[in-house]
Amino acid sequence: MKIDFLVNSLASGGAERVLVLLANYFKEKEHDISVITFNGPDIWKPTQNIKRIKLHHGKIKNHMTRSFVNLMQYYNSQNNRPEVLITSMIQTNLIGIIVSKLYGIKIIASEHNNHLEKTNFIGQITRKYAYKFSNALTVLTNFDKEYYENRNVKVYVVPNPCAFEIYREKTRNRNKTILAVGDLDRYHHKGFDNLLKMIGPVLLKNPGWNLRLIGGGEEGSKFLIDLAKKEKLNDKVTFEDFSTQISNVMRDSEIYIMTSRFEGLPMVLIEAMSQGMACIAYDCISGPSEIITHNVNGILVENQNSELMCKELDELIKQPEKRIEFAKKGIDSLDRFKIEKIYMRYLEMFEAL
Repeated sequence: MKIDFLVNSLASGGAERVLVLLANYFKEKEHDISVITFNGPDIWKPTQNIKRIKLHHGKIKNHMTRSFVNLMQYYNSQNNRPEVLITSMIQTNLIGIIVSKLYGIKIIASEHNNHLEKTNFIGQITRKYAYKFSNALTVLTNFDKEYYENRNVKVYVVPNPCAFEIYREKTRNRNKTILAVGDLDRYHHKGFDNLLKMIGPVLLKNPGWNLRLIGGGEEGSKFLIDLAKKEKLNDKVTFEDFSTQISNVMRDSEIYIMTSRFEGLPMVLIEAMSQGMACIAYDCISGPSEIITHNVNGILVENQNSELMCKELDELIKQPEKRIEFAKKGIDSLDRFKIEKIYMRYLEMFEAL
């Protein structure tokens, strides 16, 4: 089957990473795969046997208009048209839906955040009206399924796949590191500002432990470094750029902490669990509760309750046996996130199309 994957860019975000993972796996299953982008950068790279189409050209200043025109021109040739177009991210979903309807292409749009996420006018129009013109919409959690079904959208719950091979350690010998990963420019979304404000007393009570923030972002890094200085955390917190070797960092770290104000289905939490980390997260809307069962394979804390988060984190630091138990149970709970199971969900959609 000829399938095109369309996304704005292959930047360092989770949605972009998921798209490349799926494209690579579909290619392994001998589909004819192309990955199309409207912009750089190319951080996540598809395998070499996947066709890369870069529609980055044109003098039209408005990004959305330029992207729409470029895709129209590309699909004007019937030889370029796929049997199925899979799009990712709101604005790209809207462009893909309009163009696919004009050219008679089947389209599966993909949402990577929950429907309560604040978005601009284009995003609101896409969610309220445009998705019902797609042949299918994938969402990450059941939280969103009912919302879109009430708007006459053909919707499927398809979680993010786990990108990493499961790491089962024979003996636990890790650094006393609390890890958080994400775009530092999106510190409000990820709750990194609140994390720095609350974690000082926990680190003070537990000598030898440190916080490691990985993700990069010029503005966000500056803001968070200044905040860490204000909170007197200079020697307790390190800030690092985005890394494609994050699995190695996770294998060396004890605790993964997620303080997001909102999520879709956080891929990084699944990945941390797959590498044997003990995970603790706010029970934000939505995502963490679809991955963590409280006190079974991790800890869920009442959303944005920083006092309770500090208490639970401190107890987790002081209980190595609990961390080992969470790590084992976490790995055992990841079967539903295997990429072959995600692929089977797409085959079901193809059958329906």
